[in-house]
Amino acid sequence: MITIRFCLFRSFRPLACLLLICPTLRADEIPPADPANSRAAVKALATNKAEKYATTPLTKDDTSKALAILLDRRVAEVKATREAEVKDKKIKLGDLEMKFAYKIFGEKPATGRSLFISMHGGGGAPARVNDQQYENQKGLYKPEEGVYLAPRAPSNTWDLWHQSHVDGFFERLIEDMVVFEGVDRDRVYLMGYSAGGDGVYQLAPRMADRLAAASMMAGHPNESSPLGLRNLPFALHVGANDSAYNRNKIAREYGDKLDGLQKADPTGYEHLVEIHPGRAHWMNLEDASAVPWMARFRRNSVPKKVVWNQDDVTHDQFYWLAVRPGKAKARSTVIASVEGQEIQIEKAEGVDELVIRLDDRLVDLDKPVKVTAGGKTLFEGLLARTIAGLEATLKGPGDPKLAFPSEVVVTIAR
Repeated sequence: MITIRFCLFRSFRPLACLLLICPTLRADEIPPADPANSRAAVKALATNKAEKYATTPLTKDDTSKALAILLDRRVAEVKATREAEVKDKKIKLGDLEMKFAYKIFGEKPATGRSLFISMHGGGGAPARVNDQQYENQKGLYKPEEGVYLAPRAPSNTWDLWHQSHVDGFFERLIEDMVVFEGVDRDRVYLMGYSAGGDGVYQLAPRMADRLAAASMMAGHPNESSPLGLRNLPFALHVGANDSAYNRNKIAREYGDKLDGLQKADPTGYEHLVEIHPGRAHWMNLEDASAVPWMARFRRNSVPKKVVWNQDDVTHDQFYWLAVRPGKAKARSTVIASVEGQEIQIEKAEGVDELVIRLDDRLVDLDKPVKVTAGGKTLFEGLLARTIAGLEATLKGPGDPKLAFPSEVVVTIAR
């Protein structure tokens, strides 16, 4: 039996203090959205009385209204609790702290500013060395438009930009810039030089659903895989004479891997490889061409095909795919695509149960949805749009483009 679970977690204050509600419904128990009940649910949400409407099926229009209410409350919460960290340019998470500096260039577009997160080099050195690299990174690149932001790594280790805490810092940093500086979530770009380039190799595949494009300068990928870059334009810039740690050779090999992936999947893996002749580790700012190259792209938060390859730092969510909290496994891989009303799971390695999150950008939720794997139907039926789904998926990154009103959980047969 296929079950559809809707979980609404206690929301952050001052959002409506909704109770923990986790009912389980059979697929044949999902009723179509009743317009009157749907309107009542949105009205209750607007007045902080949505408890009994958590799993009430919503219409498409009311889903948009509910998301707008939840997002407004989320923004109000961020403004009330994070103003000081943006003013002080310092984020604290647990025992760690990340400073940052930023400068705004150009006029603000109607859709919001671009955000360029630019990671400094150094790593595995005394704090004063990394501080110097941070100061250098602050003015290294100058976009025509956008917020150019240089963070100071929270640690001084060799892997300072790809430790597990960095993802959380960047997730929070992006939301801060969206709320306080009017950044467009679909125009967030990641770049880094040397050890910062190492970070791009690692962070871009595992945070691809938060980014519009990424550019790696003079770094080393270590064990990272390019598989997760399917929907993220990715540029590599390395000096032809940058032979330390074989950076030049490995960049070419990485580019070859991307060539092969794109040949097998022509609508994915947009990339650019620039090996700069006569340059060693310092490319004399020839790599600055990466900035306008990235700026050409906007994020697609709901691509029709997703390749999710977990790093050793795992995530519970990637685009419209997810796993239960605590169930993510390093090096697991899921490939899934949407065609019409059907979600096809093309590959699932290291995953026993998969959560598929949906909205009307991907399928028509007023019609039955089918999930298949290996020619077998894992689910077929209607899915309800609910406040519970929106609340649960907005709760983490606070990203409305990654908030989904519906989900289906399927077991992967072995």
